[in-house]
Amino acid sequence: MDLFEYMRSTNMEKESPLAARLRPRTLDEVVGQQHIIGKDKLLYRAIQADKLSSIILYGPPGTGKTTLAKVIANTTSAEFTQINATVAGKKDMEAVVEKAKEMQGMYGKKTILFIDEIHRFNKGQQDYLLPFVEDGTVILVGATTENPYFEVNGALISRSVVFELKPLAMEDIRTLLKRAVYDEERGMGAYGAEIDEDALDFLADLSGGDARHALNAVELGIMTTERSEDGKIHITVEVAQECIQKRVMRYDKTGDNHYDTISAFIKSMRGSDPDAAVYYLARMLYAGESVTFVARRIMICASEDVGNADPAALQVAVSASLAAERIGMPEAQIILAQAAAYVACAPKSNAAVEAIGKAAKIVEETGNLPVPVHLQDSHYKGAKKLGRGVGYKYAHDYPNHYVEQQYLPYELSGKEFYRPSGNGYEKKIREHMERIKKEAQGNGQEEN
Repeated sequence: MDLFEYMRSTNMEKESPLAARLRPRTLDEVVGQQHIIGKDKLLYRAIQADKLSSIILYGPPGTGKTTLAKVIANTTSAEFTQINATVAGKKDMEAVVEKAKEMQGMYGKKTILFIDEIHRFNKGQQDYLLPFVEDGTVILVGATTENPYFEVNGALISRSVVFELKPLAMEDIRTLLKRAVYDEERGMGAYGAEIDEDALDFLADLSGGDARHALNAVELGIMTTERSEDGKIHITVEVAQECIQKRVMRYDKTGDNHYDTISAFIKSMRGSDPDAAVYYLARMLYAGESVTFVARRIMICASEDVGNADPAALQVAVSASLAAERIGMPEAQIILAQAAAYVACAPKSNAAVEAIGKAAKIVEETGNLPVPVHLQDSHYKGAKKLGRGVGYKYAHDYPNHYVEQQYLPYELSGKEFYRPSGNGYEKKIREHMERIKKEAQGNGQEEN
């Protein structure tokens, strides 16, 4: 690099967005994601030892996928090449592969190929990479915001290790924001800015675990806020509110208001009030609550409070969770609203909750009671000599595909755990069970 190139690169770095300037250069500078890059973790050891195999980095925007790729580039002795799947084509990949073969053949040097937004490649483009990943011509580092098990070639997945990055915790975002405001070398420390604690909390909360979103907001605040009489730029919660374009709401994800709101949301669905359920949903999403967190609560309610009174409620809730995760905000709010409204309007039953509660109590009190011999596994050699499975009645051989026999341990004969309610589909379940038992008794069936 000559003097002019050095000056150009230095100026470009200074003019780069704050999030790009603060990007860690080493693993020890990375904030968060300790579940995959903690010092005792596989990925940390592989990067430090420069023994990386093909990997897929999967996670929401702003969680550090490109950051980890840059750290790998700074750490490895291999040739590092980067392409973006949104603009690259097959010719670009062919050029990378040819150069990789040359580096391997002439210098014995490996090539790491970082593909950002790898899910944007079509099947043909992904298939092209496969043999070169398999024979080690390139070590693939793919980054995607989409679930790779849906969007990336299964053969590529099977030859890679998938690492899921999580949204950054509030404390991690706070750390990055302080670094951004006060670091004079790569941050904005030279501007003489100060950020209030409540502004830190607000930005860390509202960023939703997206570091880039939080850093962009604080950069905008410093660049557009006039200096106070003390000569400093003060980033207050009001400034933060303007920069992230969200109104401050009394909603602390670790405080009482958070639990009050989610409690009201669940109780509104349980109480069959779709209007209240959608209202509390809107409040949570407006305040930056995690889509995943909300979707989990809808799924739980669909099973706990609706249950078999409408088995489709759980299907709707699970489908909504998957769709919301794949689509993201703002459209995810429509999907979550549909699911919350469905669960709220569905007939209710807590029979499944009651059943597992009673069964768990019995298990705790009685321990592992013997399984009736006729229900025990008889598929292994010598089982019948031990009497295993002898006397078992195959239900499909009987009318209504039902036969009376002892299923519970003998010590629990006659115990009832699941009692279907008279609501919704559970009414049909109850009537069905009563009918087949009555007909079995009429046919003269006897229990073992």
